[in-house]
Order: sequence, then structure tokens, then C-alpha cells
Amino acid sequence: MSELFSEVDEDLRREQLKKLWDRYSLLIIAIAILVVVGVGGWRGYSYLEAKKAAEAGAAFDRAADLSEQNKHAESEAAFTKLAAEAPAGYRTLARLRAASEAVSRDPQAAVKMYDDIIADRAVPAVEQDLARIRAAGLLVDTAPYDALLARLEPATTNTGTYRHSARELLALSAWRANNAAATRQWLDMIANDGETPATLRTRAEALQALLPPAAKS
Repeated sequence: MSELFSEVDEDLRREQLKKLWDRYSLLIIAIAILVVVGVGGWRGYSYLEAKKAAEAGAAFDRAADLSEQNKHAESEAAFTKLAAEAPAGYRTLARLRAASEAVSRDPQAAVKMYDDIIADRAVPAVEQDLARIRAAGLLVDTAPYDALLARLEPATTNTGTYRHSARELLALSAWRANNAAATRQWLDMIANDGETPATLRTRAEALQALLPPAAKS
């Protein structure tokens, strides 16, 4: 008797499955096709992105080689092209390198390129701060202290990746401007930061020795 009931249940299940298939077969097939196409498309996209990244990496290396050969104009052009065409991961790096290569022909043009990076909200804060440091390094001998402060202060926070260099540049700029109080302020920040690199700390101590006695206490 139990076998008879089992056969009846099995027939009912088959009938239900057949009804479901008759009703939803087209939808099921469509979903299956979409899954296959989606997986294939994703794999194709991943392959193309990996290929683009590899090509961009090779182009970046070639541009860097030109720089090492002192072919700065060619290197700048190569990095500029890369910044316009490469995947996102390489664009900002290429822009930074292009600005670096521009220094040899026109420092002010290089500063403008760094400023464009700083103003670009799509650029991560770390790369923006690096652009601030590099631009300030070109201006430290000529720009007023207040102008350099406006540029660099955002990079001097306790969590800033390049805070040590930013503070050192501001200390040097303040000292050149005969602003002993500001010089001491930045030197103190350098001295009190436990993560200040040893070589930078040594330079800061040397600069502090140049301050007038009243500013040292």
C-alpha cells in the first residue's frame, strides 16, 4: 500500500513540475542565457581590463626609462599621453610624473600641473598631498611664507602621509621669512612627532640651532 501512495505522490510531483515548466520554461531559459552571457561578459571585461593594465604598466616603464635617459620632453609627452588614456590606477601617477618631467623646461608650468592635480576632486587625498609637497618644493625659495602655508597646511595634519615633508618645508619657508615664531612652531611639531624620520629630525635640529636665542626657549 505504501508503495502505491509513493507512486501516486511521484506522479503528482511530475505533473506539477510539468505544469511549472510549461508555464515558466521561457523565463527559465532566458534567465539561464542571461547568466551564461553575464559570466562570459564579466570574464571578457576582466580580460580586457587586465590587458589594458599590462599595456599601461609597460608604457609607464618606457616613459620612466626616457626620464632616466634625460629625455625629459619625450618622457613628459609619454606620461601626458598615459594620463589621458590609461586605466584609472595609472592616471594620477602619470600626471605626477609628467609634472615632474616638466620641471626641467618650465618650473612654473610644473607647478600649474601639480595645482591641477590638487584641485581635482577625483584624485585621492594622498596623491593630492604629494602634489602639494612637490609644488611647494619648487616654490620654497621664491614664494612668501603665507602662500606656502596656504598650500601645505592641509598636508600637515597628524594623519597626513606627507606631513613630515610639509612641516619641514614650512619651517624652512618661515625661517627664510625671518618668522622665528612660525619656524619654532613647525620645528616643535617635527620634534614632537614620534614618527618623524631620523634624517628629517636631524635637519630640523640643525635649523633650530640657527634660530635666535629668544626663539629657542
